Amino acid sequence: MTLSAEHVGRLRELLAQPRQRFVIVAHTNPDGDAVGSSLAWAEVLRGMGHEVTCIVPNKYPYFLDWMPGIERIIVFKNDAEGAAARAIGQADAIFCLDFNAVSRLEILRDTIAANTTARRILIDHHLSPDEGFDLSFSYPDASSTCYIVFCLIETLFGVGSISLPMAEVLYVGMMTDTGNFAFSSLTPGLFRAVAALVERGIHIPTIHNNVYNAYTEGRARLFGYAIDRKMQLIENGTVAYMSLMEHEMRRFQFQQGDSEGFVNYALTIKKMKMSAMFLAHRKFIRVSLRSRGDVDVNLFARKYFNGGGHKNAAGGKSFLSMQETIDHYIRSVREFAEEGGLGA
Repeated sequence: MTLSAEHVGRLRELLAQPRQRFVIVAHTNPDGDAVGSSLAWAEVLRGMGHEVTCIVPNKYPYFLDWMPGIERIIVFKNDAEGAAARAIGQADAIFCLDFNAVSRLEILRDTIAANTTARRILIDHHLSPDEGFDLSFSYPDASSTCYIVFCLIETLFGVGSISLPMAEVLYVGMMTDTGNFAFSSLTPGLFRAVAALVERGIHIPTIHNNVYNAYTEGRARLFGYAIDRKMQLIENGTVAYMSLMEHEMRRFQFQQGDSEGFVNYALTIKKMKMSAMFLAHRKFIRVSLRSRGDVDVNLFARKYFNGGGHKNAAGGKSFLSMQETIDHYIRSVREFAEEGGLGA
């Protein structure tokens, strides 16, 4: 991946200034890529002598608890002492990692908006980034934000500057956002980056085990329930959806991150083209969408669920009831298919 030389130069000038106060923020429901890119970039900035605060709107999944440095991330939702708000208010610059619009910060959005003087730097790989960033490293063709951060570090300081803990958290984002290197954007550059991380000392089997083999019994039983009882097929078996209500999740002692990957499972069915997951929250329903090939769920999410993301992985929200949301999805899929969105 070729980074913008102009933007790299501007970033270099910013980082070269004497000790500054930086804040790194990632999106709501932070995943491996959001957390990994934040932790790695924070270490880069701290290594240059800057004061750095990492903030996420709400808790990251428990199977990421092992990641080096994660204990230094402030969870805004649980920050009774207000350390996050103070750091944001005093920040000289705010790095926005793994999201393309401040609205994705949800409960953190107004606090970010209140600081009108801090420069905002975007490092992200989602489609259609919002305007308003002072400096943007937006590369939708990149497989993960961790890969972009790796390329930034390589360009600015060389691969030799990557410590083992940084290499481990960068690999987590590269691994999880590609579905363990099974999705699109699997470029030679990505695998060269992985090779460089291996040379820095990461142990891939251990990282894989920490992330993918660290679930609770409740999560395993919830997965079985979701597939057996809740997965429905429409459009002659080419489109699927699942839904989970709050009382169903409580039955299986649901924890943040337990539904991760559920939406992908329907795509293991041979002729499946598109899959959706509807997860009930107190005030809305979170919509996750996945697809194969040329089926563009980013377009679908933007048109029908006020969302977006990537071509084959996107999301949105619904403020209707669960049944109304499902009915809307079925009608939307039918219309989308009639317009050629599902292909031949």
